[in-house]
Amino acid sequence: MKKSLGSKPFAVPTPVWAVGAYDLDGNPNAMIAAWGGIVCSQPPSMGVALRKNRHTYEGILKHKAFTISVADEAHAAQADYLGIDSGKDVDKFAATGLTPVRSDAVDAPYVGEFPLIVECVLSQVIEVGVHMQVIGEVVDVKVDEDKLKQGKFPDIERIRPLVFTPGAQEYHGIGSLMGKAFSLGLEYRKK
Repeated sequence: MKKSLGSKPFAVPTPVWAVGAYDLDGNPNAMIAAWGGIVCSQPPSMGVALRKNRHTYEGILKHKAFTISVADEAHAAQADYLGIDSGKDVDKFAATGLTPVRSDAVDAPYVGEFPLIVECVLSQVIEVGVHMQVIGEVVDVKVDEDKLKQGKFPDIERIRPLVFTPGAQEYHGIGSLMGKAFSLGLEYRKK
């Protein structure tokens, strides 16, 4: 029997993304966001929900760009810290020892140590309740070469992305391969 938990955003898991932007003074900043995902395949676009009062949000609006650095298991503590303090008050890169890297594709920094980077130009901002849905068109994706499958796809087992569980407020790693998409379920197709 299922128990009702009410109206809550408990879809699990959610990503642990360091959303990078230069602030109003041009300083590199990144914050952790879990409310995000792919919003379109053509043009390739990503969406992240941020509150208006976030330091990163102002920077995205000013510079019309942002990056998504996918946090991995090896950097769980640093990623968590990026969501604890505000870039208004502290240089989070200096505090964690993470490296801000200037994107060569958009006017935003990314986290050098994180294995997968998505660079976006701001295309839309939509107000949704207490959040602003920031949508960016993907200009480039960068992946550590040793984290690729067949030299051309991000390999989840090598990247080992961190995921977040809303409600319980916990971080987890990714489990094992279950099968190939669009193939595993073919046994249910009527012949």
